Amino acid sequence: MTPRSGRQIRISLAGYEAVIASIGASLRQLRYEGRDLVVPFEADEVRPGYRGTTLAPWPNRVVEGAYEFGGQRHQLALTEPERGQALHGLLCWADFSERFADSDRVELAAIIEPQAGYPFRIEVTVEYRVGPDGLRQTVTARNVGADTAPWGTGPHPYLVAGDGRVDDWTLTLPASQVLTVTPDRLSPVAVEPISAHSEWDFRTPRAIDAVFIDHAFTGLERMDRIAEVRLEAPGGTGVAMAWDERCPWVQVHTADTPDAAATHRIGLAVEPMTCPPDAFNSGTDLVVLEPGDAHAASWRISAI
Repeated sequence: MTPRSGRQIRISLAGYEAVIASIGASLRQLRYEGRDLVVPFEADEVRPGYRGTTLAPWPNRVVEGAYEFGGQRHQLALTEPERGQALHGLLCWADFSERFADSDRVELAAIIEPQAGYPFRIEVTVEYRVGPDGLRQTVTARNVGADTAPWGTGPHPYLVAGDGRVDDWTLTLPASQVLTVTPDRLSPVAVEPISAHSEWDFRTPRAIDAVFIDHAFTGLERMDRIAEVRLEAPGGTGVAMAWDERCPWVQVHTADTPDAAATHRIGLAVEPMTCPPDAFNSGTDLVVLEPGDAHAASWRISAI
């Protein structure tokens, strides 16, 4: 029988080993020389939340699931009912098909069919490739429909630095701005200087300790066009995530689940994004795909 998380594709090279589950084109496991770099889950398990999935055609939230595009108003299903939001796109539970698989690379594909709230047809391909510099994921969207479509994407891994939990690890987050949100529904409020919110200022590496984070950051400092978030454990191990200007935003979340001790702060979600939360309404950094157009974005996870 097919495992609950879908078909399993294993790729490896240069000490890296990744397992991709076909449901949601999810990164189920990533290890370097036997050490976890992301919080894994079991093959025959309904994927816990959004752990490792591919977010498309929008990352994060569309407030109240409602937006206007092309002069038409659309209403998405509220997949975060406790907050009344449409969360993380439409492909999280789609079963992707394999287009290509080799020992170090796999390409999967799915089509977003026109539906209530998103009447556009988008072909989405997801490539995972391992090499000496880590695991690279590339998400490519192609508008194969007749109408112009809004688009955004990002990943949802929970990074693991080594022994311990989020509180024990040191974070480097080179962001000069943060998007503040409402405390109850996490709806966007305003982009503000990180200097006004010292609790979330990790431009200088420091321990996360008990700080709660569930925010989008921008104003990213880059070296050779690349932004990098680093997470390091006291024992000297760590994990880094890097991406280029096609993702001007990154969501960071400390995975707080106080009612479930087994998963409470066991990994740090780091989600490079092509657009901020609720971009379908704000239009900020929203990708607009004309019929026939394509858009690609990628990011890399590597061991420290």
